Amino acid sequence: MNKQEKRDFVTSLTSDLAEANLVVVTRQKGMSVTETQALRRKMREANAHFKVAKNTLVRIAIKDTRHESLTPYLTGPMALAYSADPVAAAKIACDYANSNNKVEIICGVMGDQFLDTQAVQALAKLPSLDQLRGTLIGLLQAPATKVAGVVQAPASQLARLFSAYANKS
Repeated sequence: MNKQEKRDFVTSLTSDLAEANLVVVTRQKGMSVTETQALRRKMREANAHFKVAKNTLVRIAIKDTRHESLTPYLTGPMALAYSADPVAAAKIACDYANSNNKVEIICGVMGDQFLDTQAVQALAKLPSLDQLRGTLIGLLQAPATKVAGVVQAPASQLARLFSAYANKS
């Protein structure tokens, strides 16, 4: 890369990370091009990104941003997984790391919050934003009788309790 390409890369990465709600730092050792492409494909399907970059360029891109807490962890062969969805990048990176020992989760940042390896893995176990939206829509589309039944259930149970108590006396 010449100087202009490096400047363009840093500018592009800075703007991409500014829009990301989650950034995960991964260490990759011995990944083939095919494996990297497969991981990138999975990331793209979930509207996330996986970028291998020089540590010095990433340090420049995250300087004076909310992701600056990642700087000490940018050593060795690393890559960034990031997404606007606060779960997508973590979920795919952790799934891939569990099935492929060539990728290791180092840390992450969600918003302004630094996440260690365990926090990133716990975040990966949460349902994605789209899954939560689907669940909520499913609940909202449930028949009104189910909603009414759920609301009236405590009252009917209380009435049965009073009735049983009255019949007992």
